[in-house]
Amino acid sequence: MKKFMHILSAFVITTATSFVTLHAQAADKIEYTASTVTTRDGVQIYYKDWGPKNGQVVMFSHGWPLSSDSWESQMQFLAEKGYRVVAHDRRGHGRSSQPWDGNDMDHYADDLADVISALNVDDVTLVGFSTGGGEVARYIGRHGTKQVKKAVLVSAVPPIMLKTESNPNGLPISVFDGLRKASNENRSQLYLDIASGPFFGYNRPGAKPSAGAIQSFWRQGMLAGAKNTYDSIAAFSATDFRGDLAKFDVPTLVIHGDDDQIVPIETSGKASAALIKGAKLLVYPGAPHGLADTHKDRLNQDLLNFLQQK
Repeated sequence: MKKFMHILSAFVITTATSFVTLHAQAADKIEYTASTVTTRDGVQIYYKDWGPKNGQVVMFSHGWPLSSDSWESQMQFLAEKGYRVVAHDRRGHGRSSQPWDGNDMDHYADDLADVISALNVDDVTLVGFSTGGGEVARYIGRHGTKQVKKAVLVSAVPPIMLKTESNPNGLPISVFDGLRKASNENRSQLYLDIASGPFFGYNRPGAKPSAGAIQSFWRQGMLAGAKNTYDSIAAFSATDFRGDLAKFDVPTLVIHGDDDQIVPIETSGKASAALIKGAKLLVYPGAPHGLADTHKDRLNQDLLNFLQQK
């Protein structure tokens, strides 16, 4: 009996030790499926992975309060050209989890890093629109460019949107407080108003609003969490990306419309291009913030041209 108990005890200890070891290894490994990645802090990130798996990888980061659906024109175009295109729904947005905490640029960047790690991709071209441009900048600031081949900032929020002592030309805090107030009062109406007006430039004389584009913006926004999109206003407006932009050491393309009423070009696109060593700036005359839709044919071709450059 004593011998049996000794053997049983040894078995239990060995099994427990093995379980702990396996559990620790599992905790270090990022779990993923064909459409989701579970981040290191347990947030489930939805993603799309289109095109040939052996194609050059292009990863897209979307704007506020949208989802990866906002990139579908660019993704389909490039996938048909042989590129592997990946786009995720930011935490709290689209089909991803809606965590109460962590709705900030550091977490956004780390989530992107976890998606890249889970898919085990290298030589990636990162493309970020609006808030997604901030995500790309912070990713490079926090994680470097070891796995990055090129970068593209489209209508992007860097270097910093908020007016501060060191950024006197930024937008006053009242602008973003107004967004927060409207978000709490009736965010459904807020998204309709943004899409019906300045986002696509539909408030300009002679503009022809697209009901479909407006509804798509609203649908994507309402899929996101109320708390997540509220917190994200501070993330995209008050985060200072100037230090991140200084760390860019890969070919970078900056694209911005000169009639962007959401993220003004003078303090964003032009300023970012000036801070990123060797960056190329493309200005779309008359283009609004949402140029990925209103100027999608030109943007698609400009992205392809940039990707093909050696």
